[in-house]
Amino acid sequence: MPATTDSSAAASFTNIGRSILSLRRDQVHSIEGMNMQHHDADTELESFQKRVTDRFLDLSSSSDELLTLSWVQKLLQSFLISQDEFRQILFRNKSQLHKPPMDRLIADYFERSVKALDVCNAIRDGIEQIRQWQKLIEIVLIALDNKKLIGEGHFRRAKKAMVDLAISMLDEKESGSALANRNRSFGRNNVRDNLHKSLGHFRSLSWSVSRSWSAARQLQAIGNNLNAPRSHEIMATNGLANLVFTMSFVLLFVMWALVAAIPCQDRGLQVHFSMSRQFSWAAPMLMLHERIMEESKKRDRRNASGLLREIYQIEKSTRLMNELLDSAQFPITEEKEGEVRQRVQELSMVFESIKGGLNPLEGQVREVFHKIVRSRTEGLDSLGKGNGPD
Repeated sequence: MPATTDSSAAASFTNIGRSILSLRRDQVHSIEGMNMQHHDADTELESFQKRVTDRFLDLSSSSDELLTLSWVQKLLQSFLISQDEFRQILFRNKSQLHKPPMDRLIADYFERSVKALDVCNAIRDGIEQIRQWQKLIEIVLIALDNKKLIGEGHFRRAKKAMVDLAISMLDEKESGSALANRNRSFGRNNVRDNLHKSLGHFRSLSWSVSRSWSAARQLQAIGNNLNAPRSHEIMATNGLANLVFTMSFVLLFVMWALVAAIPCQDRGLQVHFSMSRQFSWAAPMLMLHERIMEESKKRDRRNASGLLREIYQIEKSTRLMNELLDSAQFPITEEKEGEVRQRVQELSMVFESIKGGLNPLEGQVREVFHKIVRSRTEGLDSLGKGNGPD
């Protein structure tokens, strides 16, 4: 019997030893698994920062395209891709969203994104305004078609369209500045009122912002209190605070660039971009900001209704065509007719560039609007579930 007891005891101690070793192995595997998860999360966040940096490096390297329709489309495409990646990372970290300080940081981002929706609406109005200019240019091109002789009636139709275009663009300049409500003289108000009626009040009530709305104030509101996260916030959120800050700045820059490029109400570009150089995307973003500001300070761009290159081409072509039509007398000389044909060709090139770019741009602005709404709805749902009972 004693031998049996000793054997049982030995077996029992062996089993206990194995259990302890097994438990220790499980703990080691658990710790390794947690470390692997943290490593994967860190890699994912670093990868996001790198991809955002690459996109802005690409945008800043396209100096010849800067502020063209194609460049603005590329900018919006970069935002849409970044927004999708941001949304996916948040979805994989839903359990973190309701914990402080992440709950506050993500709520602040969604608040900024709501303000960006108004900017999208104002930009769509601006695109529609450019479309109206395009229609007036088309009247000129039809009236002065190269395939037919230019008569006095053709000149009158072209001249009227050019005058309407010049007044409309001047109106947009004033509505985009703080001088929009200044007293106007020389009877221009009546001319403009007639022009507005002839354009059929194009602004859709479902799109337009209120008459008191200001793009400059809206941009300031989006950027208000947008500061880099502190070290304890980064630690507490496992790096997600940097993710939210990055996407917030991408949102602010994209909205600012849209306001810079496209006509909209009370444009203002004096937004303070305070970002830390520790973020790899900060350098190319600041470079783009400086270039756009330099463009806005050029003598012939200071009072522009928008810095879009195609708008500048419309203004330049309109001015030259108006000067030419004013100086023309009938019967028109062969030399003068040749000059008219040349100006028509230049105007036609501007027309084609606008015609091919406006619809895709408007589609992208609409997609940005819907992506922001969808992301915010999903985020608020996650916050609600996180705060609710398990």
